Amino acid sequence: MPINLKDSAAIEKMRIAGKLAAEVLEMIEPFVKKGVNTAELDRICHDYIVNTQNAIPAPLNYGKTTTRAGFPNATCISVNEVICHGIPSKTKTLKSGDIVNIDVTVIKDGYHGDTSKMYIVDKALSFNERLVVVAQECLYKGIEVAKPGNYLSNIASKIAKHARNSGYSVVEDYCGHGIGTVFHEEPQVLHYPEAYNNLKNDIQLVEGMTFTIEPMINAGKKTTKLLSDQWTVVTRDRSNSAQWEHTILITDTGCEVLTKRNDETF
Repeated sequence: MPINLKDSAAIEKMRIAGKLAAEVLEMIEPFVKKGVNTAELDRICHDYIVNTQNAIPAPLNYGKTTTRAGFPNATCISVNEVICHGIPSKTKTLKSGDIVNIDVTVIKDGYHGDTSKMYIVDKALSFNERLVVVAQECLYKGIEVAKPGNYLSNIASKIAKHARNSGYSVVEDYCGHGIGTVFHEEPQVLHYPEAYNNLKNDIQLVEGMTFTIEPMINAGKKTTKLLSDQWTVVTRDRSNSAQWEHTILITDTGCEVLTKRNDETF
């Protein structure tokens, strides 16, 4: 399928959706604390998106078919060894030292804004804090080379080099994606350079492309396991995993981070 380049009208709507998604992650931060369950965090996010932002939480019922139930919640909340697509639960109560990824996608006026952030509950354990920091650095290093004329492989190389040099592995089974009026569109954005050894799979970046960069960085091995709920993905060796995600726009000179939070400078 061709890549959908965005015109100025579409870009403006994506800026709005991206800003709303970022605001959800800022709003929820004070609630991420010891003793809260992940279903409660999801409820707060859902109510904020629907009632305050007058928007739609894209994950809710996503992927529903005649043979498969859609995703049951408004957000994905992944704790410790959960890599991605964690289902919020009343029985999953956060403990001191947990690391938590909250993944939010907001639909506003038909356009999607997709972003995620890591949170550390209560007192940070040094090994968890380092994993979270390096994972964010991986995202930022990928963003640095996201500019016209470069390739998706340049992003992947920067991410993988930093993760591996830090003693971590990069998940290969899940990736970033194009985004716009469709939640997941072309291109697929893989975070390890070996995926692009066949140059036919590589894509040059051009102005108007919008996609997510969302490296999943494991403390142990890169291998994954899909649980029986057909959504939750965990590390096969049960080591912890960290992920940060932004939606970006390729501009004429570089890129614009559409889901930038107030604590970030780009």
